[in-house]
Amino acid sequence: MQFNTWLKWSACVVTLAGALCTGLRIDPANIYLLNAGAVLYLTWGYRIREWNLVAINSGLLIIYLYGLYLS
Repeated sequence: MQFNTWLKWSACVVTLAGALCTGLRIDPANIYLLNAGAVLYLTWGYRIREWNLVAINSGLLIIYLYGLYLS
């Protein structure tokens, strides 16, 4: 399996786990998982040169880090 494929699916699983934790109100695990997912998607977007993914996940990472700071 190519590294980019592994990175993309890892980001997907981690982000879904973070969303599940948010739905179940499991704090602060949701914030940690969503941060990790954003970092993985940000890395993947940079590697495949999809600048819209880089922009979206950079913004999400800032929002999630702010949430981590508040928790």
